[in-house]
This record gives sequence, structure tokens and C-alpha cells, in this order.
Amino acid sequence: MKIRRYRSADHDAVWELHNVALLHSGAHAGNGPWDDDLHRVEAEYIATGGEFFVGTASGRIVALGALLRHSADRASIRRMRVHPDVQRRGLGSQMLSALEQRAAELGFQILTLETTVQQVPAIQLYSRSGYEEVGRSSKAGFKVVEFQKKIG
Repeated sequence: MKIRRYRSADHDAVWELHNVALLHSGAHAGNGPWDDDLHRVEAEYIATGGEFFVGTASGRIVALGALLRHSADRASIRRMRVHPDVQRRGLGSQMLSALEQRAAELGFQILTLETTVQQVPAIQLYSRSGYEEVGRSSKAGFKVVEFQKKIG
């Protein structure tokens, strides 16, 4: 998989992957205003000091992930998705590593992220990658696990 920065021409493929991956995981709350960031990727992530990556293989986008800047030293990892057809091949781990490397380049020292309790492979990935569970909450009818990692 090759990882690169999001381009505006990626919008439709990113939107499709977002929906397919969430439906497959059982964590899709339906489309709504909570998805608006995916229609304004450059403004929401890149222009604000964060990042948005896509992973490509065989000419298609098969993974994505983003960094949302919260402060000079803190960001959250958002929108981690891997297409169901290529899951369990280490692509999520590759994307997470690329995001962490970019976060360090941008000066972030603390990364946070959330995932739903039914996304067990994601929970395992984050735990293996040094993220510590720091809380649980409910969002959009889902039980959410909150993670944090110090990187700097």
C-alpha cells in the first residue's frame, strides 16, 4: 500500500470507503452532520494543521486516516478505515504508523482516538500500538472506547 495526502479528487472514493467500512464493522450510525468533515477534508484537517492520508493499492483507495489538531501538542486520530476486502493484512497498522510519524513531525506529543466496542480488531490494533484506554462513553447509540498515547 502507498500512503499519500488526500486530494480533492479522492472525495467520492473516501466517502464510499468510509460508509463501506463502517457498515461492515456494524458501527455505522447513518449519514448525518457528523460526517460533514469528510466533505471538507482540506479545510477541516489539512488547513488547520492536521493531516488526512489515503492508502492506495492496485489503483484504488483501500485505507484512510486523519489527524485533527486540537492544540500545539495534542491531536486526535480520526477516520481510520480499511476496506473490508483487504482487512487483516496490516494496512491499518501501516496507516496508524504513518499518522503517528506525521504527528511527530507536526510537533504533537499526545494523540487521542476513539472506537466503538464492537470494533474489536481496531481495539486490538490500538492496544498493540501503545495506546492506553482512558475512558468509555456513549455516542450516537454506540459504546465508545477512548484511547491516548504519548508520542513526543
